[in-house]
Amino acid sequence: MKNLYIDDLPDYFKQYKKSIKNPKKFWDKIADEGFVWYQRWTKVVDFDMEKAQIKWFKNAKLNITKNCIDRHLAQRGDKTAIIFEPNDPLEKAQYISYRELHERVCKMANVLKDLGVEKGDRVCIYLPMIPELAVTMLACARMGAVHSVIFAGFSDSAVSSRVNDCGAKVIVCSDGSYRGTKSIDLKEIIDKAVENCPTVEKVVVVRRTGTEVTMKEGRDLWLDTLLEKASSDFVSKIMDAEDPLFILYTSGSTGKPKGMLHTTAGYMVYTAYTFKNVFNYRENDIYWCTADIGWITGHSYILYGPLANGATTVIFEGVPTYPEPDRFWQVIDKHKVTQFYTAPTAIRSLAKESTQWVEKYDLSSLRVIGSVGEPINDEAWHWYNDHVGKKKCPIVDTWWQTETGGIMISPIPFVTPTKPTYATLPLPGIQPVLMDEKRNEITGNQVDGNLCIRFPWPGIARTIWGDHQRYVETYFTAFPGKYFTGDGALRDETGYYRITGRVDDVIIVSGHNLGTAPIEDAINQHPAVAESAIVGYPHEIKGSALYGYVTLKESGQVRDRENLRKEINLLISDMIGPIAKLDKIQFVSGLPKTRSGKIMRRILRKIAEGDFSSFGDTSTLLNPEIVEEIKNDRIG
Repeated sequence: MKNLYIDDLPDYFKQYKKSIKNPKKFWDKIADEGFVWYQRWTKVVDFDMEKAQIKWFKNAKLNITKNCIDRHLAQRGDKTAIIFEPNDPLEKAQYISYRELHERVCKMANVLKDLGVEKGDRVCIYLPMIPELAVTMLACARMGAVHSVIFAGFSDSAVSSRVNDCGAKVIVCSDGSYRGTKSIDLKEIIDKAVENCPTVEKVVVVRRTGTEVTMKEGRDLWLDTLLEKASSDFVSKIMDAEDPLFILYTSGSTGKPKGMLHTTAGYMVYTAYTFKNVFNYRENDIYWCTADIGWITGHSYILYGPLANGATTVIFEGVPTYPEPDRFWQVIDKHKVTQFYTAPTAIRSLAKESTQWVEKYDLSSLRVIGSVGEPINDEAWHWYNDHVGKKKCPIVDTWWQTETGGIMISPIPFVTPTKPTYATLPLPGIQPVLMDEKRNEITGNQVDGNLCIRFPWPGIARTIWGDHQRYVETYFTAFPGKYFTGDGALRDETGYYRITGRVDDVIIVSGHNLGTAPIEDAINQHPAVAESAIVGYPHEIKGSALYGYVTLKESGQVRDRENLRKEINLLISDMIGPIAKLDKIQFVSGLPKTRSGKIMRRILRKIAEGDFSSFGDTSTLLNPEIVEEIKNDRIG
């Protein structure tokens, strides 16, 4: 992809203008110059935004692993593809070359094939951040199976709902995982989940912690035993451009999680192009994204984007504060990391520590630093810029989503002048528009509205697995003919974009998108609870935290409130995972509702934030008196 760099600001505007004027020609050139194809496309893009029918590089044939691994073997076979940095700094790091990665992926593909996995079958992966996670994903892609990675922090019921939704045939898990000082028994979680998963035929177990686990005869198999017998030859399957690559579940504002389906060619082209430009990638760079591969950031910018460019990518098993709050800086110094991509939550957390933790390490290898998962606040931006980037590394404050597949709005380092808290300008090929509540486009600058995208891009998810109608209704009906992001944004006087947050009932906590409906469903299963409502409120570390308003049945009124809070959070932890636990739970006698029964979350949000300036007109509420009562009992 050597000719696909954006060199300077005039070049950006030139390329952007071309990409908007003739998107087909723009993406045709990128796909043509940067990748290996078995067969070229007959049409660059074919789409109907009203029906959400989108196809890129129609009739092209390829395999993404041929682009991520095989084509690098001649020139980069001995180059390190993956650096694995374990949880414990005393455990040796692993350096996996492209040649070794090729062999491991082929062996894993043969293991899956021998277990009866065929093209189009779904394989769920519930692994910690270890090399086997990347190897299994790539093995699925090589053989044409559809991988669905489930974040290894979800509970058994959250796992089983995802496994059942995609109808997975095989689950790949590990005996356990390390996280700081903790060891977590992942196999036990899978055992509970699989009790309710009739489609699962085999569970393949990776040895990581050495924990004693129960192995069910005929179903459970140790991976190391299977690999001993597996061949290291596996010819990559020829895939159609629109064949499914993976399903990744994201929280919905209502109902069950949404299985976003990404297909092969468009996703590959988009992640590779955006990785190269947003991170100013150069040969021999050492790139590190701290995300978990259980989220889209890890899929696109730990695995597929970097490997498609022949990069060296770091997979980090640990946490930023273990064994000390200098772990990030120690790893950057140790591996001479050139690009560092992390979440505002981590930055805020580390900014609370003494700057001596940062200053004791040599961070001079860094060239680009990035932020992902939520808008970065001004204070965190400046701390990151001053102490990590040393005022010489541009900060790429990236905005994108699981649904978009790759970065959409971001500064391009050494090209776009940065501005704290602003994602700045759209990448070439991306056409953002701001819409008002009446579905009119808001023109000009110094305006804010609902952020939509006017024209499809190659990385866009194609559907929700098994429910295309839900996909259409969620993303394409609010503003017909456009993709609705669910985010609000403002555009400043220079045309820079700043993301102002979700406009639906999804709350971003520590970079995790959490839908309020599944959490409320979990709370409402407590026998003492009558009803609940969840809102987000500002948190100095997490960005947003969860505040729950809970009404109790008569039988629950006499219960010890502190115990009830613990029980509710335990229930959430069991049904969704610890990431969804509430920071504050206020017991209330009722919730503010309209006469049609709709909960006025706007009022609850303001109370949670401690903003009592104006609740608007409450006279239309069924129970306006409840607002004062909730306000007076607010947990500070």
